[in-house]
Amino acid sequence: MSENNPITVFATHVFEESDDYLRVFEFLEGVDRFYYINVSKPESIPASGGLQAIKDELIEQIKAAEALFILSSLYEQRPDIVDFIMDVAQANHKGMIAIRPFGTVSETPPEMVERCQEHIGWNDRDMADALLRQARGEDTSRWEVIDFPGFDADGPTD
Repeated sequence: MSENNPITVFATHVFEESDDYLRVFEFLEGVDRFYYINVSKPESIPASGGLQAIKDELIEQIKAAEALFILSSLYEQRPDIVDFIMDVAQANHKGMIAIRPFGTVSETPPEMVERCQEHIGWNDRDMADALLRQARGEDTSRWEVIDFPGFDADGPTD
């Protein structure tokens, strides 16, 4: 993945920018050299056509994505819409990543977790790595480097 080949990502919405929706992209912006395009367009609510027009707009947005973030908070509010989004994603073979509820002790609904390929928390590296796996089939194999003061690769320092 490069600046010339960004990952296209969709985050669940019901045609409004919820706190968690905005938070997804704030977290992704914090990842160094991670390039993506947000293809979810909450501002593109159809002016006419009713429920079918809304579904058609969601289908187009999902088809443009390589992978989806499924937000627990939205599932709790509108399970019907999120189930529809997951149905469309499955029909179009899009990877889905469930994100745990932010800052609460509640758990992600199990029926949502069962349908997603990954279940992660609010961590920028986990989000970017899950997107790479679900969108491009790439595994980052990152190593966590821990620095201990007073020690280096050869042992204790003076």
